[in-house]
Amino acid sequence: MRPGFVLEVDERTPPLLVHSGAGVLLERFPLGTRVVYPPQPRPGVADVDAAIGVALSEPVGSAPLSALLRPGMRLAISVDDLRTPQPRVRGVDVRGRILEQVLSAAAAAGVDEVSLVVANGLHRRLAATEVAGIVGERVFRSFWPTQLTCHDAEDGGNLVEIGVSDAGEPVEVARVVAQADLLVAVGIVQGPGQGGAGALVEGLSSYASLRAVHSVAAVTQAAAAGAGGGGVAEGRMVQGAAAGRVGAVLGAAVPVFAVMATVNAAVGPGPFLTRREWEWSPADSALAFGVGRGLELLGGRGRARVLRDVAGDYAITSVTGGEPQAVAVAAWAALDAQQRVDVDGQSDVVVVGLPPFGAYQGGAPADPVLAAHGALGDVFARHRGRPVVRENGAMIVYHPVAARFSQLHQPSYVDFYEEVLAESSDPATIEAKFERQYATDPWYASLYRTSLAHHGVHPFHRWYETAPARAHLAEVVFVGGDRAACARLGYRAASTLADALEIVAGSVGRDPSITYLHSPPQLIADVR
Repeated sequence: MRPGFVLEVDERTPPLLVHSGAGVLLERFPLGTRVVYPPQPRPGVADVDAAIGVALSEPVGSAPLSALLRPGMRLAISVDDLRTPQPRVRGVDVRGRILEQVLSAAAAAGVDEVSLVVANGLHRRLAATEVAGIVGERVFRSFWPTQLTCHDAEDGGNLVEIGVSDAGEPVEVARVVAQADLLVAVGIVQGPGQGGAGALVEGLSSYASLRAVHSVAAVTQAAAAGAGGGGVAEGRMVQGAAAGRVGAVLGAAVPVFAVMATVNAAVGPGPFLTRREWEWSPADSALAFGVGRGLELLGGRGRARVLRDVAGDYAITSVTGGEPQAVAVAAWAALDAQQRVDVDGQSDVVVVGLPPFGAYQGGAPADPVLAAHGALGDVFARHRGRPVVRENGAMIVYHPVAARFSQLHQPSYVDFYEEVLAESSDPATIEAKFERQYATDPWYASLYRTSLAHHGVHPFHRWYETAPARAHLAEVVFVGGDRAACARLGYRAASTLADALEIVAGSVGRDPSITYLHSPPQLIADVR
């Protein structure tokens, strides 16, 4: 695997690939721009099934799984939903392979009371075909829909309070988890901060238990702690103090054995995504041009169909089992080796392009709220220590920011955009004035429970995660963004990179230092 590196644009630098929602561009950057390239995909483990076996028999911070299983026990197994990896896995999902070995071990130990739950938390339920894609056909046929279900955060009859955190926060989780003698948590970790006991509670709990975890104060505190103590490599967002508190309650109430896999950076759909532009073959160049032009010509519905089929040919780079936090730390170390790039100092402007796939989009281009979250809540936070851009600097984002939403997945996003953001874009104001109304609205709750919609509070949590970046940056400009939609978000729109640099000149000057974060694949900037 070749490591990531930083290139300085000069006269010989070719046009660089930039994602812009459902499209791709080839853009020429100003001379002197720093371009941060992620490491190229690292090779995977030689034998995935053998690696899973080792993870179960030689765990970290725990006895082997076989020693924890016994006849007559109640075993609960949780499996992460489609938030990771993005884009989705092509072919057989490693989570299904892990589940088969866990279930085989349980059968060998005489365990016959087994329940499986998809840990979707306040995110949307998955369709049956999506669940089958994660767990595999054999597990799906054996357990769906009686012993394998999606978590329902609004089903009060199937939520049980298991304790109260040190800060007085009641923690309730799915009944099958609360009553289990052992919980085995299965997932894929693709980004820093994913995994751990706090994230596990997030997937299996209720709005009431997660209010503190996702509050503006919790998000801000987690970002500040990361900035002072090593940044995202030690976890961010869901790994803040509030998540730690509720995770500790789960760990005290139910024994947990986690099994987490990490993936490499082979995001697809073509090798041009993970090669440097000057190394492109004629075929790569034609593919890059064809993808951009083809998506442009397809139109909205055609693009949506194509994007739903985007998948990555990932290699599995590690599988670790054991105590949840120890497993998470091991996974983050594997990701750090795959994604970290050394960057010398901050810049006045950071430029990013948002790809067409994301954790909450369901195969559709990001709406304005998720576009803001992708740039400010995700990409901005992917650093060690300090952000790539200085305080009161500017972020320039390539994305069309069109006011298009999925009526199936995002009904509350439509109203959040039309009603809430029309009044204020300030996260603290939104939290105080609107959150409870949306979180407890019976119509949103019904759509969450009976359809495939995100919970009513979902857009609020994503918006709060932009708060640290909003406080840090003086300007945010979307290149190619719809002007009315950008204004609704509280940001500016520009037609070209040159126009965007003109807009931010009042904050950063007319000759700013510029850093372009070249992704996907994802990277972690270690800013020295």
